[in-house]
Order: sequence, then structure tokens, then C-alpha cells
Amino acid sequence: MNSALVIIFLAAAVALVLGLLARGGNDMTLEQWTVGGRGFGGLLVFLLQAGEIYTTFTFLGGSGWAYGKGAPTYYILAYGCLAYTLSYWLLPPIWRYARQERIVSQSHFVARKYDSPLLGILIAAVGVVALIPYLVLQFKGLGIIVSVASYGAISSTAAIWIGAAIITAYVFVSGVRGSAWTSTVKDILILAVVVFLGIYLPLHYFGGYGEMFRTIDAAKPGFLALKPSGEYGLVWFQSTALLAALGFYMWPHAFGAVLTARAERTFRRNAVVLPLYQLILLFVFFCGFAAILKVPGLTGSDIDLSLFKLSINTFDPWFVGVIGAAGVLTALVPGSIILVAASTLLANDVFRSLRPQTREETVAWTARGLVPVVALIAVYFTLQGGSTIVALLLMGYNFVTQFFPSIVCSLMRNNPLTKAGAFAGVAVGVATVVAVTLSHSTIATLAPFLPTAIQDVNVGFLALILNLVAAAIVSLATRPAAVASAERA
Repeated sequence: MNSALVIIFLAAAVALVLGLLARGGNDMTLEQWTVGGRGFGGLLVFLLQAGEIYTTFTFLGGSGWAYGKGAPTYYILAYGCLAYTLSYWLLPPIWRYARQERIVSQSHFVARKYDSPLLGILIAAVGVVALIPYLVLQFKGLGIIVSVASYGAISSTAAIWIGAAIITAYVFVSGVRGSAWTSTVKDILILAVVVFLGIYLPLHYFGGYGEMFRTIDAAKPGFLALKPSGEYGLVWFQSTALLAALGFYMWPHAFGAVLTARAERTFRRNAVVLPLYQLILLFVFFCGFAAILKVPGLTGSDIDLSLFKLSINTFDPWFVGVIGAAGVLTALVPGSIILVAASTLLANDVFRSLRPQTREETVAWTARGLVPVVALIAVYFTLQGGSTIVALLLMGYNFVTQFFPSIVCSLMRNNPLTKAGAFAGVAVGVATVVAVTLSHSTIATLAPFLPTAIQDVNVGFLALILNLVAAAIVSLATRPAAVASAERA
């Protein structure tokens, strides 16, 4: 057994032990298992929120896109900063209402706000459909990391099954507490590794950042600049960054992490610090840029291998093992949060809505029992192969962003949307995403007569616009007559 594999196995074992111990003496009621009894302090909430940045997407997707796409990669940096700024105003009222009503999930929140179990079921169903690609992303990344970092000693398939078994075990036992405990180790390790690699690799191979970028620009003119139009051009960049920012806290697991907080002030403090924390992603991009000329020829989904290919050419096996260990934790921790969220949605917001008399204890056990089911579904889709990591994430964002209008409007003193309008908006938006995704369409192919700038807009915006139009029309048609008369007066 090589040294890299030993270190990777130790990291996985630490994650499993920490995850299991996180339960402590707590009785795993639904509230404890799902939102930690709403007792997490500022640090744990910060780590759960920061976990949205540092996933396998950090190691593989970010560096892979820097390697394969160049300047468009910076949308990843932009949307997180926008989302954290938005969170300063968005999250406190969500937290207050959820604490008052003892809400445990995103769809639970929407169903209660609109007094519509059916709308809650729709949100839950779409949320689970969006979470599966995100969980696939984590498993896909895990397989790549372990296989490459272990020098092929462990196959990608075996790594995926082992990783799925580990997070299933500790999520079943400890729920979101297991995710919070393991995120502490994960963030410390990944910060150290990412910053080191982002500094060392450009210095080692090019003598500094300036020379690295000059060399890349000479070899691939225009690669480091955004194109004014066309695929991955300036309009695409702006629309994708904005779309992802609006959808950031619409992910069910990100929404659920908000509900774990003990105090409201946590979110405003985190909103100040998290954009700075986001800047660490630059070091990930530097790794991808450094690999462009040193490990040339990677195409398609293989661009996700760039960071590890360069690391293997640069470092001794034991340090490649350390990099792999950090990568494993970036898959296990977010993957566990996703499992908690998906299982809760199915148990509390689908099963319980269909059987309202179900006892809370039964719902809690149902949620825990669904953990291996969701994990197996994600493993199945992971093993089918498919898109690059960034493509998987973008598809999920197009789904969850459809929740944004309904949730934001529900926070207003006079909600302009009715329950029927909210339902119609989400349904139309999601249907548009499905149709566009299955047909591999873009705005340019759907409406070639439009100006070039509009054709380059991310297709997720088309779905969001249709969502808003449908929600407005149906709300006007279904608004109670008394309310409409009062507003006209």
C-alpha cells in the first residue's frame, strides 16, 4: 500500500469517527437530526455556509475550468460574493420565521408561508431532483480524487462506493451534527492545501504569477480574457453569475444550514467575512492555470484532472496523499449535508404531507431510513458517467433558482403572489429548464432572431422570466376579490 493511499484512508477514517461521535448524547428527534436543535453557534454555522464554497467543485471544477475555459472561470468567484452580500438581508427574516414556526426544511417553509401542502410537495420534489446532480458531483469528484491520488491503487468505482458508505453511516447516526463536526477538519485542511498549491505551483514552474500569465497568453492568445460575445462571453458571464447568486441559498441544503443557527446576528457577521473567504478560490484557479502548459492535452471531462495531474508530476506520493485527503473531505462533508436535506424533504415534506397524521418520531425515522436510498440513487447516476463537474452544478442551479421569486415574495409584508401563482411560477420555470436541458438548447437556438447580446444570456434566465410571468398572471387571476378591491382603493 503506497503512502498516498494510507493518508487518504486516514482522512476518511477521521471523517467517519468524527461524524459518528458528533451525535453525543443527543436524542435524534427530527429537529435535532435535521437542524441540530437550532443550537449551532457562529463558528459552526460559518463552516456549514463556507462548505458551499469548498466542495469537490473547489479542487476539480474550479481548477478544471481555469485549465479548460480560462477567464469564464471567474464567474465562480463573482457569484459567491454576490450571494453572501444578499444573505445580509435575506437570511435573518427566513431564520426568524423558521424559528417561530419550528420549520425544518425549505419546502416546509414555503408550504407554511403559502398555506399550501401541495406547493410544499412541488418544492420538495424539485429540490430532491436538483440535489441528486449535486450529490453526483461530490461522488464523481471523490472517485476522481481517490483514483488519481492513490496512483490507481483504488479504482474510481470502489472509491465512490466506500465514500457513499461512510457518509451514509454517519449521517444516519448524527444527521447535520456529523456534517458540522467534519466540516471543521475539512476547512482547516483544504485551506492549507489550496493556499500552498496556489502559491507554490506558479512560483515553481514560472517564477511567479505575472510570468505564468504572460506565458499562457503568448501560447494561447485571448484565453485569459472574456470574449465580448458568444459562448462563455461577457453576457453569459454576467447572467450566469447573477443567476447563481440568486440561487445560492435556494439550494435545500444551504437553506437548511441557515436553520441550524442559534442567533440571528450570525448571518450578518458571516455576510461580512464570507466574501473575503471566497477569495481563497483564486488559489484554486492558479493551480489550473499553472497546469495548462505543464500537462497539456486534457479535454472534455478530463480537464477536471488538471490539478492532480500536475501535483503528481510535482510532489512526492505522501504529499499527493495529503492533497487527496483534503479532496476526500471536500466530497464527504458537502455530500453529507445534501443527504440530510434530501432525506428530510422526502420524509417531512412529501411523506408527511401525504399522511398528515404521521407522528414526528415516525417522520424522523423515515428520514434516516431514506439516507441509504438517496445515496444509492446518486451512486447509480455517478457510475453512468457524463458531464463535467461544472456542467452538473450549473444544471442544478437552473432548477433551484426557480424557488427565488416565491421565497422572496413570501417575506414581503403584502405578498404579491397567491399560492396558485407561486405554484404556477415554479412549475413553469422547472418545466422550461427540463425542456431546454433535454433538447440541449440555448437562447440562440430557440430565438435566433434576437440580438446577439440576448442570445448569450444563460438559459436559466429564460426559465426565471417565464416563472415570473406565470406567477404574476395566475396570482392576478386567483387573488381574492376583496383583496384586489382594497388594493385598487
